[in-house]
Amino acid sequence: MKKIGVFTSGGDSPGMNAAVRAVVKTALHYNIEALGIIDGFEGMIRGDFKSLSYNDVNNIIHLGGTVLGSARSKEFRTSEGRQKAFKNLKSAGIEGLIVIGGDGSFTGAHILSKEHGIPFIGLPGTIDNDLYGTEASIGYDTALNTIVRAVDQIRDTASSHHRIFFVEVMGRNAGFLALNSAIASGAESVLIPESITDVEALAKQIKTQNKGKRSSIIIVAEGDDAGGAIEIVQKVKPHLEGFELRTTILGHTQRGGSPTYYDRAFATRAGVKAVELLMEGTSNTMVGITGDELKLTPIIDAIENENTPDLDKEDLLKKLLTS
Repeated sequence: MKKIGVFTSGGDSPGMNAAVRAVVKTALHYNIEALGIIDGFEGMIRGDFKSLSYNDVNNIIHLGGTVLGSARSKEFRTSEGRQKAFKNLKSAGIEGLIVIGGDGSFTGAHILSKEHGIPFIGLPGTIDNDLYGTEASIGYDTALNTIVRAVDQIRDTASSHHRIFFVEVMGRNAGFLALNSAIASGAESVLIPESITDVEALAKQIKTQNKGKRSSIIIVAEGDDAGGAIEIVQKVKPHLEGFELRTTILGHTQRGGSPTYYDRAFATRAGVKAVELLMEGTSNTMVGITGDELKLTPIIDAIENENTPDLDKEDLLKKLLTS
């Protein structure tokens, strides 16, 4: 293998640049040229490729976002669009791909590989941590730390004014961020997509734990069945007369920022492994992690199976409440 392509796709996540850096430096170590594909599948269709040197990636490990960019591509969803993308890859001499993204990105690469035979390796880059086959995804740890810092700051003002804050975090289909940030930030309750929200029971809990006008923090995943933080407050407000309710939506702040040690180290190890797997002739495989060991998962398993949080952690939170 003489030339590979690397790209980031879907929502950006801290650590993507660390992965790109590792891929490029490892490729150069093995005398393989690494081409960065600008703006993901959209750049593939445009033929927007850039040969990356050691200096291009030497000082990006600490940067959030993605230096390669990311964009949605409606055209790539068509067979004609994928044919155009493949022609550009072939013309550029690209023999294998490394995609850093989530299940949508893996699905696109998998279809391209099936139709045109180009091998690829996937690196799990998403703050949601919803990919099957890995204990953590690149960016998840950084997002968790961002949420915990924000909640710590919100708690200061919540305590000062005896207010109940509903803090909305990302997680449209998975409650990993909400559940684990609730535990780490000392939140009094958490609402996640995997559990049904009983609004009246939630209001009763708030009344019970706020005797004496204590403040409370409730973490809400944006994909909760009862709605986001704003919708939850509207539903619970009639049951909580006399309580001051506030909402904070953290939004895209969770995606940004310099990646943590964990995300940098995992992304770096996974990037090295991805290049070596392509060299060995492996394809349609995701490089994940369990404990401190890298774990390989067939890409179809990563796409078709769900990763769900440990719901026993909800019970842990309840044990920390006092009546």
